[in-house]
Order: sequence, then structure tokens, then C-alpha cells
Amino acid sequence: MTIGVIGKKLGMTQIFDNDGLAVPVTVIKVDTTVVTQVKTVDTDGYNAIQVGTIEAKEKHLTKAEIGHFKKNGLNNYRHLQEFRVDNPSDYKVGQEIDLSVLSDTEKVDVTGMSIGKGFQGTVKRWNFGRGPMAHGSKNHREPGSIGAGTTPSRVIKGKRMAGNMGNERVTITKLKLVKIDSENGLVLIKGSVPGCEGRLVTIIPSRKKWN
Repeated sequence: MTIGVIGKKLGMTQIFDNDGLAVPVTVIKVDTTVVTQVKTVDTDGYNAIQVGTIEAKEKHLTKAEIGHFKKNGLNNYRHLQEFRVDNPSDYKVGQEIDLSVLSDTEKVDVTGMSIGKGFQGTVKRWNFGRGPMAHGSKNHREPGSIGAGTTPSRVIKGKRMAGNMGNERVTITKLKLVKIDSENGLVLIKGSVPGCEGRLVTIIPSRKKWN
């Protein structure tokens, strides 16, 4: 179990490495992250810390959220998130979490909401093959059979069909951490990360073994 940082995806660009090769990177802006609550097995049934980021006005929050922040003497934050931890006693309410949690890290796991594509057919959503494109064909991009009529006389659960595509919580693991700019609060990660520009993503040190 480990903690990470929460940042806003700014977009993609490229930088040059020591060998002069262009490396595509995603730029993520990490704002101040503050511990807003410490949860323990005794009080909540599990060990975790709740963190908040991006300060907000009271008119954008619920009364419950406003009371939660006032109780702990904190500023108002728009986004709250939890990280499971082994030793919650190591953290205190009001403690700031900065980019130092990513120091000595080579690869990270990035989680975010993927870009929504709306309602899509099976060819785009599931990469189905299309039918013949000849003049007489009536099955250009149709899904085809979705099940037998007599047995089982129903559509099996989980059948890949047309529907909403994207806008799902996605985690990409073992992405290379190229650079950390602590002065400007920027993190540069090789390749693309889930979500569109302006969406929040979570960055934690990779939990899988590095290659």
C-alpha cells in the first residue's frame, strides 16, 4: 500500500533525452494536496488517509463537506480521495503531501477517467470485423448473431454489443517517470495517460515489478 499525488492533465509535448532523441511526454500539474482525515481500523474498519486538492468556494460544496472541513480547521477543497496506508499514525490532518513521494521512483501507475466516445457500434467499440462491402450485402457493420434461438433462447450476460464507449476509470501501469519539476509542480510521464486535458489523474509509484 502506498500513497501518491493528484494532478491535472495539461496535455502532451516532447522533450529530448541525453542521446538527442525526442521523447513524447504527458505534462501533469500537481496542486497542493492536504490530508483532510485519517482513518483507522478502530474507527472506520480500515487504514487510510483522505486527501483534498484544488481549493473551492463554499457555494460549490455541500453542507456536509463544509462541516467536514471546518471541523478540522481546513480550507475547502473540491476533490477528495483516499489512499490506503499501513501506518495511519504516520500522517496528521493538515499535513501536506508533495512530489517527494515520487522521489527515487522510476515507473508509476496512472489512474484517470478515459475520454468518452458516446454510443458506438461493435466495430469501433470491440474491434469486430465488418461484413462484405459488396452492393448486395446487408451486413456492412451489423453485429451479427447474438445467440441461438431455441437454446438458450436468450442473450448471454456479458455479450459484447453496441453501447457507451469510454468514460471509464482506467489505470495504466508501469509508465516511465521522465522528470519531476518540484519548483513548478509539474510531472512529466512518458507516453499518454487516461483522460482528456483538464481532467484529474492519480499518480502512485508502480506496484508491479519493474522490467
